[in-house]
Amino acid sequence: MADESFRHPRLAALYDVLDTDRGDLVPYLLMAGEFGARSVLDIGCGTGVFALLLADRGLEVVGVDPAGASLDVARGREGADRVRWIEGDATSLPALRVDLATMTANVAQAITGRSAWQGTLRGAYEALRPGGHLVFETRDPARRAWEEWTREHTHQVVEVPGTGTVESWCRLLDVSGPLVTFRWTYVFGADGAVLTSDSTLRFRERDEVAADLAEQGYVVQEVRGALDRAGREFVFVARRPQAAGA
Repeated sequence: MADESFRHPRLAALYDVLDTDRGDLVPYLLMAGEFGARSVLDIGCGTGVFALLLADRGLEVVGVDPAGASLDVARGREGADRVRWIEGDATSLPALRVDLATMTANVAQAITGRSAWQGTLRGAYEALRPGGHLVFETRDPARRAWEEWTREHTHQVVEVPGTGTVESWCRLLDVSGPLVTFRWTYVFGADGAVLTSDSTLRFRERDEVAADLAEQGYVVQEVRGALDRAGREFVFVARRPQAAGA
């Protein structure tokens, strides 16, 4: 189930306003060109920013996300009719055949359960053509990113057109092994409403992810670093092997 930040209509409408720097998407756009992708499955597409960037480049794009409110934002964007939007997740996709599947930002880590993670990797594999690629990022647990998820490091007040001021901050709630839980709080200046959204991310070790991919039939082609978080993330480039004799 998606977090309140994505499934509450009032918060989904704020997502892109509060996170304006999407330089993290540039490497994924470059990889789409690098791999010669003509069709892309964007898993956890959210409000559709990346899917529409791909569509702007003439690619055939399918965006899937479990949060209806986020998809409503995506469908309301200019050019949204160029993307096929699906409410759901990668474990129950319709028949697809794409060149590239992606999970940007926190999508891979937000899939915390073992069966859901395996199902997501399997669903992406089945959607890929032989030789197609799955690309996603996950934070290196050794860097302990959650130590900066405090009010001191995250507090901001933003003036949102048509909404007024919105104050927001993050607070770490719990660290239990690989699972890290935190809460975002949002205060709306116009009416004083206070909304919160709790999230849990799973911090997987590099070898664990590689083993999970191999178990689902992928070949791990490369593990890169994230350009926007140098030394802090693993970017996995996995491939569905070509059929025997192809």
